[in-house]
Amino acid sequence: MTVRSIFITMLVEGLLFSNLAVCQEPKKHDTTKIVPDGTEGLLYKIDSSTKKLENPKANDFDGTVTTFRVGLGFIYDATTYIQSNTFKEQVDSAKLEVEPKGKLRDFRMLASGVFKTKRSLAWKFAYMWDGDNDKWLLRETGLTIGVPELFGHIFIGRTKEGFSLIKVMNGHSPWTNERLMAIDVIPILADGIKWFGYLPKSRLFWNLGYFNDLISRGQSFSTYEWQTVARVGWLPIYDTKNNVVLHTGINLRYGRPLDGKITLKSRPESNPTPQLINTGAFEAEHSSHIGPEIYYRNKRLMLGSEMYLHNFYSDKTEDHHFFGGNIVASYFFTKTFRPYNTIGSIFGFIPVRKSVFKGGWGEWEGVLNFSMLDLNDGAIQGGKFWRITPMVNWYMTKHLRWEFIYGIGQLERFNKKGNVQFFETRFQITLM
Repeated sequence: MTVRSIFITMLVEGLLFSNLAVCQEPKKHDTTKIVPDGTEGLLYKIDSSTKKLENPKANDFDGTVTTFRVGLGFIYDATTYIQSNTFKEQVDSAKLEVEPKGKLRDFRMLASGVFKTKRSLAWKFAYMWDGDNDKWLLRETGLTIGVPELFGHIFIGRTKEGFSLIKVMNGHSPWTNERLMAIDVIPILADGIKWFGYLPKSRLFWNLGYFNDLISRGQSFSTYEWQTVARVGWLPIYDTKNNVVLHTGINLRYGRPLDGKITLKSRPESNPTPQLINTGAFEAEHSSHIGPEIYYRNKRLMLGSEMYLHNFYSDKTEDHHFFGGNIVASYFFTKTFRPYNTIGSIFGFIPVRKSVFKGGWGEWEGVLNFSMLDLNDGAIQGGKFWRITPMVNWYMTKHLRWEFIYGIGQLERFNKKGNVQFFETRFQITLM
């Protein structure tokens, strides 16, 4: 049985199982309808009897047909370096420039809401200025349909595939300034459909999706003709009373690269820094990706890891296999913790008890992350990079975050090993 057949079988069996299972009816006295905003972990609460928002935010508008929420996101990075002579030689060989830089990471305008329908139906729209490409791009946009018959929700539109917990999370919410290098191999967005859900009694969760490039061809993220994705897992511990969570999952992906070729490249988890490792274009008729994810959060402490093996297969040349992953630890010095959302099976935004504008200190988080990605295999010598990153996140308010980042890494490329140190800061505004 091929990997693609396994994915299709999982989808079909999942649908059949959900239809045969018994649905739990909501309690008669509960008139609140909770609707997720895509998979970002944001929730709307609608009173089913009045069809009004419960506890609306300042940026919420309650219409007769739909609610309407406006928002924005802003990220600015600044980076400088200490480079070894060997690293400078490697950068020169790659024809790249590594210089101190301040850079607008991205600026995005957001809109979302919930239709006043019997079945929960949420919509979202995002338009972003991409600092990498210097142009406006349509980002996560589509509809989230509640399907209690299938114990979850279906999203249709442009979104994250659902591969990797930290990649599914909103880009403003993770503990590190950038996601791990190992998932740079996976496109950040895709157009298609996915079904995600959670079973409270067994504490099982899933995300199953199919995507293609019929609409997105020509976009920078569209590197596959089509892809199927499965992320399934279990919460061995989900103790909301004591704020303890143990999250385990497995990610599977199978796809066909666009025009039978693909290029893999990655920045060293620093957006102003160029893509130091790069395979160049190589032939691949299809690819498979697999990897586990595990996260343990006990109140203010969180430990986690994701590891991935990326396989590319060709009928004309040799096959290639690349590996990467990370190990991370996070601890809040203040008395808060990162909430976990079972609807998307992800961690959400940090609640700030008392902002700096109300006489408080905000919330402070220390993070230590080790990450690596190896793009060397056979005839392809794209390079290998590892990085250790201690950093501090200051959540000044629920909308403002300031990050103080140090990193030390090593580039293995052109038969040399060069070291580099990063001194970085990031300021972000998040209104969602």
